[in-house]
Amino acid sequence: MKKEPAANAPGETALTGLQREILEIKTLFEITRRMGLPLPLEERMNRALEVLHENMGMERATLTLLDAEGENLTIEIAHGMDPQALKKGRYKVGEGITGKVVEAGEPIAIPNIGEEPLFLNRTGARKDLRRSRIAFICVPIKIDQETIGALSVDRLFAGDVSLEEDLRLLTIISSIIAQNVANYRLREKEKAKLQYENVELKRELAKKFHPTNIIGKSKRMEEVYEAIEMVSRTRSTVLLRGETGTGKELVAHAIHYGSFRSKGPFIKVSCAALPETLLESELFGYEKGAFTGAAAKKLGRFEMADRGTLFLDEIGDISAAMQVKLLRALQEREFERVGGTQTVRVDVRVIAATNRDLEKAILEKQFREDLYYRLNVVPILLPSLRERREDIPLLVAHFLNKAGLENGKKVKYVSDEAMEYLMGYSWPGNIRELENAIERAVIHCKSDTLEVELFPIPGSKGHPVTTQPKAPGHPVEEKLELTSLDLPRAVEKLEKTLIQEALRSNAGNQRKAAKALGVTERILGYKIKTYGLK
Repeated sequence: MKKEPAANAPGETALTGLQREILEIKTLFEITRRMGLPLPLEERMNRALEVLHENMGMERATLTLLDAEGENLTIEIAHGMDPQALKKGRYKVGEGITGKVVEAGEPIAIPNIGEEPLFLNRTGARKDLRRSRIAFICVPIKIDQETIGALSVDRLFAGDVSLEEDLRLLTIISSIIAQNVANYRLREKEKAKLQYENVELKRELAKKFHPTNIIGKSKRMEEVYEAIEMVSRTRSTVLLRGETGTGKELVAHAIHYGSFRSKGPFIKVSCAALPETLLESELFGYEKGAFTGAAAKKLGRFEMADRGTLFLDEIGDISAAMQVKLLRALQEREFERVGGTQTVRVDVRVIAATNRDLEKAILEKQFREDLYYRLNVVPILLPSLRERREDIPLLVAHFLNKAGLENGKKVKYVSDEAMEYLMGYSWPGNIRELENAIERAVIHCKSDTLEVELFPIPGSKGHPVTTQPKAPGHPVEEKLELTSLDLPRAVEKLEKTLIQEALRSNAGNQRKAAKALGVTERILGYKIKTYGLK
């Protein structure tokens, strides 16, 4: 491509007004184009400053910016200046020509820097100022009304010339640079904010799901905590077993945030919530055009969890065909997207959870044995709430406070009768049922204390009492009539009868009787005293 002659370069005939205008337009266009390239800001600026040399014959185009404190100026980018000279380019605001331009916010043009005492030549880039006729032009770079730096160039002249045209051109270019710097600063500020928020969010999540914040001090929960701590330090696949509502997802979070993958993503998939075809595309993703409606490529959960943890909830409910595909992904850590042929490899730690009896499912040919062994590397069994009744008061206090805050209710206490009920109920829905019961009671509570009337009564519809089977030869001595007209008396009779039967079956041993009834020994002793039983 043929280059235009440099404007007013030594030995050149001065350009006509029209030629100068055309050259300026071409220069501005090229600078704007280079500033818009998808490159780091420093590289874009460097390329833009090259245009001033190539098109306009300007030497040592230099971009100088203020530091964060607004006191010192540093050369950030310079065309035609060696790195050693670049390092020397540091000024105070008001020092030298550049410092005064930034201080005043007004441009300065020096026809001959060899005769200008304010010109410091601190970089040493101009070797002999007395022998060269070097003009120096410096314009401020402003964002709104704030001066953030300066753009300067050298011009070689054969004689006395006006620098007004160059000054005007550089002022326009400085505006382009200022806009790019402003956009860059805004993006960096937003990026820093997002990074800070991301770090804070991860810190809060790690704190929230740390095992010490899982509520419970029972022996069974201590065993769970030990298992979490042990497995968190490994890469092994974990299988969480337990009834619905025992907190399997909470434990999965705790394992992830306690591991070396804590800075990576935690991705959850509920396997039972999706049909087989959707589950496959959710896990492995799909290519554009793989099926009707696949307008673009989509990443699957395995890819999204790369370098992090994938939590497969309700793993026991996936189909036989899906089990085969999942087995390969677990064994090889590779798969193909739906409709694709390219193999995708990932680094994922898998935690699976189920409330099903997988061993029984294997015998019934409903679950693959090889997949079971691949998942069951480190099993963790979560106890039901009735197996850790001593944790109920702690859970009640936590859910009471949570429900009060979320619903704007000032409920602070639980009556003794209500706590007895909560301790004695079987909780087939486990922690989730307890939380819902507390929230429902808080919503209906009209004082600062939860009373037993706010909870469903054992023996009522939908809330059966779980008891141990009666020993042969010990029929219930008194027939119970549970009618709505005399419910409190009927409940009392039922409790007395069950307690008597448990004591008789266990030869009067209160500890064994309490275990058979699913209550604590303290509660049983209280009931025995209340009912006058021996």
